[in-house]
Amino acid sequence: MRALLLLLMLLAAPAGAELASPRPFAVVEDGVVRLSDLFDQAGPRGATVLGPAPAPGTRQVVEAQQLAAIARAHGLAWRPLGGAERVVLERPGRPLLREEVLDLLRAALRPQGLEEEAEIELQGFVPPMVPERAFLQMVVEQAMLDAGAQRFAATLAIAAEGMPTARLRLSGRVVTTVPMLVAVRRMAAGEVIGPSDVRVLRVPASRLRPGAAQRLDQAVGQALRRPAAPEQPLLVADLAQPAAVERGQTVLMTYEVPGMTLTAQGRAMEAASRGAVVPVMNLSSRVVVQGVVIGPGRVRVGPGR
Repeated sequence: MRALLLLLMLLAAPAGAELASPRPFAVVEDGVVRLSDLFDQAGPRGATVLGPAPAPGTRQVVEAQQLAAIARAHGLAWRPLGGAERVVLERPGRPLLREEVLDLLRAALRPQGLEEEAEIELQGFVPPMVPERAFLQMVVEQAMLDAGAQRFAATLAIAAEGMPTARLRLSGRVVTTVPMLVAVRRMAAGEVIGPSDVRVLRVPASRLRPGAAQRLDQAVGQALRRPAAPEQPLLVADLAQPAAVERGQTVLMTYEVPGMTLTAQGRAMEAASRGAVVPVMNLSSRVVVQGVVIGPGRVRVGPGR
């Protein structure tokens, strides 16, 4: 029966009409739909523009009745056989990246006093779809920064081949950020912090933890008083100079008087850093005295301390 209907359709077609068949699915890369997007074997008429393509990232369905009208208008030998024929047109697209918009906003607001390290918060931003492979031209228009209220407003113009120019209203907050030092790995108490153990993180000023270290030189070379977890802020109060003398360590005790320096072996009763006072037991006399740590394994006792 289907073959008979096809034969009748061909016999009824005007002389010189192109034999064609609809394409079930077509990807439209341009901004327009051509006859060849809907029909195979469209012949020399295939490049004929029928109308605008679907918006980027969307689909459009052309039903049998509309396909038949298009075929008649352009001299194609095709008629629907059962009425269920249709063509699905799809236009590839991608969402405009938030980072692309933020970079443009930052450049537009900087001449108006935007701080280099400030954070821009877009409010109610819904990324528009743009052609997947087209070259985009984007311009920020009418950018206005209210530094006192920490608010901004602007218009983003988006142009690309195959789509009409779109304008998107943008608004949001400008947030002042400050540096904060965080650990990059889990560290135990007593570990000495190296340059690769910490990183500087920019955070809104309102989120800065009181007492947090903000510079690398506050932490690098210091020892931890308590364990630290990854991404945990490092507090200045939890940092100390590394111990130059360990508890139970044998140390060189130095006793200085005018014109004379005496030395003896001792045992540190506590761990201490350079400059700290530590109790030391003289290994010869077994007497415990107070001394000042002057270097690794060295303690000065007596009047000169």
